[in-house]
Amino acid sequence: MRTRTRLYGPLSVLLGLLALAGAGLLPAGSAAAADNGTWGVFPTPPAGAAMTDRAYFFHQGAAGTAVADSVTLLNSSDRELTFRVFATDAVNTPAGGAFALLPVDQKPRDVGTWIQLPPETAQVVKVPPKGRKDVPFTVKVPEDAAPGDHVGGIVALGTEVEGVQQEGKVQVGVRRQVGARLYFRVPGPLTPAVSVEEVKVNRRAPLLPWLRDASATISYTLVNRGNVVVEPKVAVDARGLFGRQVLDRPARETKLVLLPGQRVRLTEPWPDAPQSDWVTVRLTATATAYPEVVSRAERDFVAVPWPAVGALLVLAGGAVGVRIVRRRRRAPREAEPAAGARDLAGTR
Repeated sequence: MRTRTRLYGPLSVLLGLLALAGAGLLPAGSAAAADNGTWGVFPTPPAGAAMTDRAYFFHQGAAGTAVADSVTLLNSSDRELTFRVFATDAVNTPAGGAFALLPVDQKPRDVGTWIQLPPETAQVVKVPPKGRKDVPFTVKVPEDAAPGDHVGGIVALGTEVEGVQQEGKVQVGVRRQVGARLYFRVPGPLTPAVSVEEVKVNRRAPLLPWLRDASATISYTLVNRGNVVVEPKVAVDARGLFGRQVLDRPARETKLVLLPGQRVRLTEPWPDAPQSDWVTVRLTATATAYPEVVSRAERDFVAVPWPAVGALLVLAGGAVGVRIVRRRRRAPREAEPAAGARDLAGTR
């Protein structure tokens, strides 16, 4: 992925989140290790094994212990590449929930601080053309480490600026970085928990109802309030007046890995929403590996074809206005004979 740095003369601050590919936790053979086509970052495979033998790092260790491993930088290009290698924490992006690693200028607070790399990796690591570089590291678990899953990664940041973009008055240098995920579990009480919150319905109605479908977007927030990684599934149900079902979507995978303590905002399109009804929307969130985890949230809304209602009100107001004007025009004409009669009476 490309990372952008602002240029105030010399290169300086690194911006943005590192979004990494991959969909699921413990993905078996389906997930690919991090590789951008020019270089890749992989867990070092055992002797004789394929480079992609391990997609991610998966480790477990009690508080106070240490686990050793190695990360491999693979250069697929025809020239020497140089990198800065660092460890950091993982997050979910707030909108959409994509897996991401914190940028180099943002200090980690969790497992990223447990990972100890050789001091020279913070400067420059050189990888020869069509070659590889194995970098050992140690995960030292603090004595007070909380039980559960701690997720981060090891990132190789290319030192070469590959382009410059203009953002307003600021020039932005583009550098690429690739990272390998690291999942670390500290044994102890595990509390899987996912919560669905902040349900909202944004409805759009056509100007002429029933000639075209109304539509709506259901938005909601998923929060991992437990201490283990979960893969949420969400079911959507909506019922109108008298319990009539107007939407029924069974539980479906959200295609995201929700990390402990993270919250993400998701949307659910509803292309054939009711034109006019009193609707209760219910969302039910579950977790793939933990069937006992269930969370529900509801939202009521009134479906009214407001554009059509507004048009009718305008037409009705116009009709009333026309009648009033007509009455005012008739009033003087009806009063004229009476005035003439009074004049005739006065001449007698």
